[in-house]
Amino acid sequence: MTGRDPSGWLVAWSAALDRLEEDVAEAEALLRDERRMRELPPATPWSPPEGLGPLPIELRPRADEVLNRQLVVASKMARALSGTARHAAVLDRVESGSMGAPRPAYVDCAL
Repeated sequence: MTGRDPSGWLVAWSAALDRLEEDVAEAEALLRDERRMRELPPATPWSPPEGLGPLPIELRPRADEVLNRQLVVASKMARALSGTARHAAVLDRVESGSMGAPRPAYVDCAL
C-alpha cells in the first residue's frame, strides 16, 4: 500500500486490525471458559501483511484499544499459567509423599 491509494491503505489496515481483534477475542474467550483453558490455542503469530505501511491516524484509537486488550489478556494468561504451575507443584508433592506425612505402605481391607 502506498500513499497513492488512501482508501486501499485504510481497508488493508482495517483488515489487519480485524485479525488482531479476532485473536484477542479468542484469547479472552479462552480465559472465560475454564475447560477451554486446558486447550492449547493455535500457534499462529500475527505478522503485518506485506506493504501495509504506517497506521492511518484515523485508526489509531482502534489500534490502541486492541493493544490494551492484548496487554490485559497477556497479564491474565500469565497469572493463569502461574496458578497452574503452583497447582502442579502441590500435586507433585502430594503424589510423591513429600508433604511431610508418611504414606501408608498397605491398605487394611479388614474394615
